[in-house]
Amino acid sequence: MFDLIAHAIPVFVLCLILEAVSFAVRPDDDERGYELRDTGTSLAMGIGNVIINIGWKLAVLAIFSAAYLLAPVHLPAANPLTWIALFVADDFAYYWYHRTHHTVRVFWASHVVHHSSRHYNLSTALRQTWTPFTSVPFWILLAFAGFAPWMILLQQSVSLLYQFFIHTERVDKLWRPIEFVFNTPSHHRVHHGANPSYLDKNYGGILIVWDRLFGTFEPENEPAVYGLTKNIDTFNPLRVATHEYVAIWRDLKTARSWRAVLGHLFRGPGWQPAG
Repeated sequence: MFDLIAHAIPVFVLCLILEAVSFAVRPDDDERGYELRDTGTSLAMGIGNVIINIGWKLAVLAIFSAAYLLAPVHLPAANPLTWIALFVADDFAYYWYHRTHHTVRVFWASHVVHHSSRHYNLSTALRQTWTPFTSVPFWILLAFAGFAPWMILLQQSVSLLYQFFIHTERVDKLWRPIEFVFNTPSHHRVHHGANPSYLDKNYGGILIVWDRLFGTFEPENEPAVYGLTKNIDTFNPLRVATHEYVAIWRDLKTARSWRAVLGHLFRGPGWQPAG
């Protein structure tokens, strides 16, 4: 099976080098640039994600194939309209996947990895989860709708490839029509900000229109403070990958009711029982 992301790795590395050089040649006091330990952690998380996905994508392919076999229709890959519909459906699925992974704590435990850096550069895009297993429910519906599994996986890769390039401070706001329709570096800087006005905003993948439609859009009005509201102060990849699961387990052990147990799992990341 063709893996677009694996083939794009040399491009990612080249762009990382060029961006790092740009900070050395033309530094900006308002931008954080690269920090060696932070970048090393992001690269380690990315490598771990690629290794885990070697096996996991085979499982996903099997799950999507089973759903596709049950689909009442099979949409033709040769029809350009199928690809347009897939683009929209995939981006819509990504919006709700992303939003849910910020608002449901057990999902946040997987996604928090991506927000754990206090820097914002192209290496941050590679800081990916080692527990990608929570994504299946959001895309299996596309297989049930009649999109072939290989098409779904390819479109997911296209989305991830696009999103790599918006993890940068080196690009200012773009032409207004582009900013209105597409997710851009400006919009995604907001998403990575821990500023109170930026929390839980701009979930879009390629398009920003879903945020505008569902009330989660926020323009870039002030410099973003990157990282978490409570930073973990570690460059250890294993701790970065697991720290929120450890915190959930700690809360579950002290929970005094089933309501508290469910709250710690399925309410927002900052939820605590009354009292």
